[in-house]
Amino acid sequence: MSMLFGKKKRLIIRLLVVEDEPLVAFDTEYFLTESKFTVVATVDRVSDALAVIESESAIDLILADVSLSDGSGLDVARAALERGVPVLFVTGNCPVEATTLAAGCLSKPYSQRDLLAAIAAIEARMAGSEPKKLPSGLRLFSAPV
Repeated sequence: MSMLFGKKKRLIIRLLVVEDEPLVAFDTEYFLTESKFTVVATVDRVSDALAVIESESAIDLILADVSLSDGSGLDVARAALERGVPVLFVTGNCPVEATTLAAGCLSKPYSQRDLLAAIAAIEARMAGSEPKKLPSGLRLFSAPV
């Protein structure tokens, strides 16, 4: 039985959502779950995100806002980088430092379709290929994924 036409193995399944706007966090978690992703946790603070990253939870990608109530998503990205976990910043204002810390930035507000396309683009990069088409609000960086 040839696997030629089988679904390719997904590299991104388990996500950590770091977002301090409750409605955005809820919508994102619901939508990702509906799209067959596993949301490991949805947290609204840097300290909680660091605790999840430092636990032994398997995380394939972190979706993080940059401005959080108790600090910066950049700190989340630094911790993630040490663990080899890629980060996609979802933010209205992508900081310059993101280019060396994150896989990319998706600007808010974004559509669910754009979020899926952004995850797919990072997944393509992880698989060693270039994504064919990027959603309008996405910038990809050459930070390690």
